[in-house]
Amino acid sequence: MKIEPSREHAGARSRSKTLDALNKVIDGLVAGNEKLSIAAVARIAGVTPGLIHNTYPAVAERIRTLTGKSVRAQRDLKHQALMREKEKNRALRIENEKLLADLARVASVNQRLLFEIAEMKAVSNGKLVALPPKPGK
Repeated sequence: MKIEPSREHAGARSRSKTLDALNKVIDGLVAGNEKLSIAAVARIAGVTPGLIHNTYPAVAERIRTLTGKSVRAQRDLKHQALMREKEKNRALRIENEKLLADLARVASVNQRLLFEIAEMKAVSNGKLVALPPKPGK
């Protein structure tokens, strides 16, 4: 099979022409302050959105960047949100540890008071004889 060089060059020219057309459409939409999206650029340029995504990823990234939906920008925003949530989580864990320590202390005091109440009830009912406190206490 013989490959014709003209077809090979025609494909390259077509690709460069398509790229130029896409860039002109993007520039026109930005200049006209119109809604910019991959679908809008594809429709005006007469190509499919899939072609832009698959064949011209740099053009797709440029569109995303211009619309504020860059993959890098989205990743950075998510990373910043994750760091904020991790900091909140750390602060809540510290607070939780403090509250658990306070709870243990209060539970101990509560248990001691319950014992004292039971002892006083027993003394008042005559079931228990209270010993006088040791001198010096």
